[in-house]
Amino acid sequence: MTETLAVQTVEGFLTPDETERLTKFLDEHLAATGWRPARPSDGLVAPGGVQEILAAGVERALPAVRRVFPSVTTATPWDYHDLGPGDRIEPHLHGVEEGMDAAGGRPQRVARAAFHLWEADEGGEFYVETASSEALWTDRTAGPGSAFLPGTRFAREISHHAGPEATAALARVPRTRWTSAPPTGTAVVYGAQLVHGVATVRAGRLRKLITNLLSDG
Repeated sequence: MTETLAVQTVEGFLTPDETERLTKFLDEHLAATGWRPARPSDGLVAPGGVQEILAAGVERALPAVRRVFPSVTTATPWDYHDLGPGDRIEPHLHGVEEGMDAAGGRPQRVARAAFHLWEADEGGEFYVETASSEALWTDRTAGPGSAFLPGTRFAREISHHAGPEATAALARVPRTRWTSAPPTGTAVVYGAQLVHGVATVRAGRLRKLITNLLSDG
């Protein structure tokens, strides 16, 4: 459970040359497809060349990541996010999907990682929020056959697409916000059971790529 509530950073996640090549691949893909997000929370699965560069970064970063998230073994394909002035990503919570906590089951989402490709000129800060409220938690706990320690609690899933009841429930929870200001080229790793979001971009453009970090089932 501790892993799903932790935070870590990997400075210099990619080299300057890798970042330059990744940006080139990405810009060419955007020009060819004309993709634009319908909503700030919408992402685009990055093209193959981008995925290869990021996979190399994950491989190098695993020793540092595992100091805080020791069960992480792999990452899912990365999604690209592009936010402009006025865009923000509201607080939300992914949690651990039901069925992902079973022993011998499919790989479990322990955390997520965001690579900051291009920071906004103003605003657009990433944040996590902590709270002691019972309202964020379900009654579901890990049993003796689970891949998690018996008794591990599981948070509610309140995603980007949650209904008004779940969104209102989250809004009522008193929370403490922890805002990050990582150096350019940093990957921010945050537990899957943390509330998180992106502050409003006030000027410029925010470009980032996000993946799930998984442990073995």
